[in-house]
Amino acid sequence: MSRRTRSTAALAVAGLVVVGLSPVASAQSLGSFGSSGSAGALGVETAPLPAPSLFGLSPVLTVPVPAPQRPAIEAQVASVYPTADETVGVAQPVMVTFDRPVADRAAAEATVGIRTAPAVDGKYYWVSDTELRWRPHEFWPAGTSVTVWAGGTGHTFRTGDAVISTYDDNTHEVTVTRNGEVVHTMKASAGRDAYPTYNGIYYNGWRAREVHMDSSTWGLARDAGGYDTVVNDGVRLSYDGIFIHSAPWSVADQGVRNVSHGCINLSPEDAAWYYDNTRNGDPFIVVNGPGRQFGDFDGQGDWNY
Repeated sequence: MSRRTRSTAALAVAGLVVVGLSPVASAQSLGSFGSSGSAGALGVETAPLPAPSLFGLSPVLTVPVPAPQRPAIEAQVASVYPTADETVGVAQPVMVTFDRPVADRAAAEATVGIRTAPAVDGKYYWVSDTELRWRPHEFWPAGTSVTVWAGGTGHTFRTGDAVISTYDDNTHEVTVTRNGEVVHTMKASAGRDAYPTYNGIYYNGWRAREVHMDSSTWGLARDAGGYDTVVNDGVRLSYDGIFIHSAPWSVADQGVRNVSHGCINLSPEDAAWYYDNTRNGDPFIVVNGPGRQFGDFDGQGDWNY
């Protein structure tokens, strides 16, 4: 018997495994598992088991469950994020990209199955004709185990600790909590009057130790007050170019006033800390700023509508 089989059997004996009949849309209908699949009972897929206490150090364990009948559609799945065995933050949506525009969105949604332990209710939504997403109605619980079925195959991922950062424009500070406990506070500067940072819920996306920033890509020429520079320890918060990053030129302003074009400026030391201690999908929340609500969907505005 393999180690995984023994672990699964032990959990089943302990009464921790609850396998529903066919996956259905309501998480509660599967006992301890959530699912986005539709009703039916053909084939076999997998559902996750509750994560062990050291959930960041071991793979997600799964059990077989009866699968719904999933329709065939012309489009093929090009990619799925989060990737297999990845650990992500509690605001990370599941992103399924198809290789061509999808005409029948309902059918495409029915080809995808998402199951969680513990049970989590959520919703599908489309960000383009080729990209389908699913997210919980609230942030994922820390340590959630997830299986995703898409493109005729499945994989697993899990969420890590609930690492939530909040920039308060009243104090010009970023406060970072981990599972409800404050772990770090950083002085910051956000967007100045002409370019106020939007209020709302962002989440960490693509990151790099060096990020080339060119304001002409969003319509502001350098000779009109724009920039063309490289910043260190950049973490993207929105598709339209809002990053949290190192800004040694504004250290004197951080904690005092807003001077950026919309990005969150940090000292080099704090930017390196944020880069090293957060992961993709960790929420970043902006409150009390003069900017409008971050409600228009731009690729990372999933939690604002």
